[in-house]
Amino acid sequence: MKVRFTPALFAHAETLLGQLLNFDHPADAVVSRYFREHRQLGHADRGFVAETVFAVLRRGRSIEARCADNLSDRRRLLVALLVVRGWNLRELAPVLKAGEEAWLSSVAAFDESALSPAVRCDLPDWLYERLLTSFTADAIPVLAEALNRPAPLDLRVNTLKTDRQALLAQLAEAGIAAQPGAWSPLAVRLRDKPALAKHPLFLGGAFEVQDEGSQLLGLLVEAKRGEMVVDFCAGAGGKTLLLGAQMRNTGRLYALDVSERRLSKLKPRLARSGLSNVHPVRIEHERDQKVKRMAGKVDRVLVDAPCSGLGTLRRNPDLKWRQDAASIAELTAKQTNILAAAATLLRPGGRLVYATCSLLAEENERIVDAFLAAHPAFRLVPAEQVLARQGVAVSGDMLHLLPHLHDTDGFFAAVLEKQNG
Repeated sequence: MKVRFTPALFAHAETLLGQLLNFDHPADAVVSRYFREHRQLGHADRGFVAETVFAVLRRGRSIEARCADNLSDRRRLLVALLVVRGWNLRELAPVLKAGEEAWLSSVAAFDESALSPAVRCDLPDWLYERLLTSFTADAIPVLAEALNRPAPLDLRVNTLKTDRQALLAQLAEAGIAAQPGAWSPLAVRLRDKPALAKHPLFLGGAFEVQDEGSQLLGLLVEAKRGEMVVDFCAGAGGKTLLLGAQMRNTGRLYALDVSERRLSKLKPRLARSGLSNVHPVRIEHERDQKVKRMAGKVDRVLVDAPCSGLGTLRRNPDLKWRQDAASIAELTAKQTNILAAAATLLRPGGRLVYATCSLLAEENERIVDAFLAAHPAFRLVPAEQVLARQGVAVSGDMLHLLPHLHDTDGFFAAVLEKQNG
């Protein structure tokens, strides 16, 4: 559906961008609130506004460099449309003011080669430096380019209600172009981004929206029928639903989280899914008595730890401007404590999967290495072996998913097993 580009529509983008650049709240929440307040905007109009303001968040530093001394929200948007979204001057003509066409012509000819590597990659300096500890200087621009692209829309088939082939056929019948995911046997990737919230297949629980990489984190748990399983940081429950389907709606699956608001979002998803073995539980912190009562009894635990979220910049580009080195240090302390607390739940022979959507080694390998050094009863199980049993060909003892290599969000995971005796 093509958008009708008008000064009024551009003004919506300018107003919304001004709100986003305060960085007071997560960008997706600000955008959702704005659209609720402006219900006259249709699906195509909302798509234009969201993608254009997100283009500014993704490419903020190089856009500001092109604007130089002429920086304003309006000019940020014009540069984003011209340089990032690839519009030409004829397409921009409906909103241009006197002198802006000549200015944009000079912007288009701007030479970025003199800019610093961090600015060219549209990364804050601190993050570029951190990435240099895990990636080469040649690899970071490729990674950054992938992070600066909008993410595709992935679905996870609900195997309690259908299978992937049947879902693909039903989507095709509904005129929605889709294909099997490249990695997860449960994944379907859509060509476009249709509105799905009121689609009969969604309302009937045939699928959930979930990045393909996120699905692999659930597959690493390998939850089985009749087991006792804990999703330790369940949030809104995307991975909880996958675990429940793995368990074929048997056993007991506890969805723990410190946020009642996040857990409340799980309830309608549970109703659609057909699952009845899930027990949402709000806890105060990782040392809550409700956690301690399960000590030594649990077969499998998933710890999708609170993290910087820097692997999700395709969806949440504001995170790179809202985080800093100090916030990473706070997160690593929290991750260490949560992992240690979650480990106490396992029975001998039980499995713990530690996962993040971060790109930083200090939130990933270093947390796991420190845990293994302090907990000799645990051993690392090669992630590639666990996934190979499920038909997934991803290499490595620990799972590293990267947007420029796997076309998923950036994810890390390690499989830890508590040994008998």
